[in-house]
Amino acid sequence: MAAPAPAPAPANPPPDHNGAFTPESLRVLAHPLRSRLLGLLRRHGPSTATQLATLLGTNSGATSYHLRKLESVGLVSDTGEGAGRRRLWQASAEYHPWQPSDVEGDEDAETALNWLTRDYARHFGEQYDRWLDVSTTWPTAWQDACGSSDASVLVTPEVLEAMRDEMRDLIERYRRVGQGNPRARRVAVYAFAYPLDLDRPPADSRSRGRP
Repeated sequence: MAAPAPAPAPANPPPDHNGAFTPESLRVLAHPLRSRLLGLLRRHGPSTATQLATLLGTNSGATSYHLRKLESVGLVSDTGEGAGRRRLWQASAEYHPWQPSDVEGDEDAETALNWLTRDYARHFGEQYDRWLDVSTTWPTAWQDACGSSDASVLVTPEVLEAMRDEMRDLIERYRRVGQGNPRARRVAVYAFAYPLDLDRPPADSRSRGRP
């Protein structure tokens, strides 16, 4: 018997985001299964606990429990379109922005954000490895268009933030540009920024009373 596939993505997708994570939602999401559940709902669209359990190789009881935990902090919601006890779940937003300063001073939330950030990096590595495994089966035009690159810039935190804002704006322009085009495929775009001079952390200007 074929495994149940997730329901098609809704014609009207959820809003891009509904604000940054709260400390409570970060603490709830910092769990291996919950982060994957939210990712699958964003990728595949509304799905039942059974469908998600099949994709994750777990049982529907576990996925139902963790979906309810995600619902409790507004990260997922019931579409109200499920039949009987088969609730149909959806992500509340396509993405949620976050920054360490949002949870500064909340030790539990800081720990949760650290775990999520590391999990995000691990997930990227796993997904990119999967692409490399099959990339040669895709047309050369796609192989040329995809890929990775790296560069270094000499900036202050403020300039780096401005650069990242410009990158986010650029990605937003292309977010749904291929909608309705049968040649279009969904593509993940990741951006990581980290210092190269790891042994030279600068002094925090706030500790010296600077603005």
